[in-house]
Amino acid sequence: MKIILISIGTRGDMEPFLAIGEILKEKGHQVICAFPEQFSSLAEDSNMEIASLGTKYIGILDSDIGKDVFGGSGSGLKKIIAYMKFARNSTEINKELIKKQYKLIESENPDRIVYNGKTIYPIIWGLDKRGKTILISPVPYIHYVKNHTHIVFHGNFGPFLNKITFSLANFGLIMTTRISIKWLKITKKITRKQIKNALLSNKMIYTISPSLFPRPDYWNKNIKVLGYHERDKTVNWKAGRSLEQFVANHDKILFITFGSMTNPRPDEKTKIILDILEQHQIPTIINTASGGLLEPAKYDTKLFHFVKQIPYGWIFPKMYAVIHHGGSGTTHMSIKYGCATMIIPHIIDQFAWNDIVSNLGLGPRGIVVSKITKRNLEPKILDLFQNQAYKTKAVQVSREMKGEDFRERLYETIIE
Repeated sequence: MKIILISIGTRGDMEPFLAIGEILKEKGHQVICAFPEQFSSLAEDSNMEIASLGTKYIGILDSDIGKDVFGGSGSGLKKIIAYMKFARNSTEINKELIKKQYKLIESENPDRIVYNGKTIYPIIWGLDKRGKTILISPVPYIHYVKNHTHIVFHGNFGPFLNKITFSLANFGLIMTTRISIKWLKITKKITRKQIKNALLSNKMIYTISPSLFPRPDYWNKNIKVLGYHERDKTVNWKAGRSLEQFVANHDKILFITFGSMTNPRPDEKTKIILDILEQHQIPTIINTASGGLLEPAKYDTKLFHFVKQIPYGWIFPKMYAVIHHGGSGTTHMSIKYGCATMIIPHIIDQFAWNDIVSNLGLGPRGIVVSKITKRNLEPKILDLFQNQAYKTKAVQVSREMKGEDFRERLYETIIE
């Protein structure tokens, strides 16, 4: 089969598709990755074809407006204004994205499309191609769950109001799809009911470990939870001597990363964290990644080691605990390798992962990035690093996750 994997978002939105792509390629299928241009090298590393969706989407995420939305003030007028500016500035980008999706899919005429929730044209394409589109979600709460709102709303308002939030989210997606149909000047009549029925009946896979997010038994059969899938990121990577020496010099190490997330004051956030760690002499490896944390000009190199990128599959088995932004992939990896975990959420699904991690007893409940201070973060870090119960629970869930194997079921769901 010719299969298009199409994903829009940050690097964490690409990784599940790369892992799925490797499974499909092993089975002999042709795989085309339609990603933002900034992630083309990731597909090339896995020897997959790449179709660029342009650079503008990631560009706006990295802009000052994007930083205000995803890492700035957690609430209030400033946040609302930032969201309004972001929506206004992203309209033309979304038009361009939907047209690129349309052009690619119509020219390639694939046998299957595997897509994420930020892409819209696969929904339109699949209206008269039943079973050929598969929605992938690495985040929970896209479909009704009694004890939680839709992921966008974040909370638990009770079963009745929770259900309304899912209806509102579906309504918004239906309207976005109809707007995209107008942008593409599609003349064929497509009703709201047709779109709604497709959203409810199309194949859907949550690439989440059931140890963290068990599948509700009241869901329809087309919705499945088929585990977390990762690719080997150490193929073209080798640890430097200074990193290996730092790991060898310490028995109990903390790892910190904000992944793809940025914020308006990374220097301030970094200083708060380093002051706490230095005061309590906690050996730490800090991943500056996309710039949410910064390497200062001077620091204690015996206590801290900075990296820009590092394969989690290599470093996490060597770590005692991890503090991170709460991306789905980082959450799964930290727990899979038995690390006590605390999340500093920035946006949407990261708040849900913060709840899941703390509710399972894998670590203390984290603080939103815009609200961290030395006073409120210090006791959290000490609790994470000193409370053995978190580590014990993480090791227990790690064993469960390592026993999961959903590769064949995921593959069969895509091609059946």
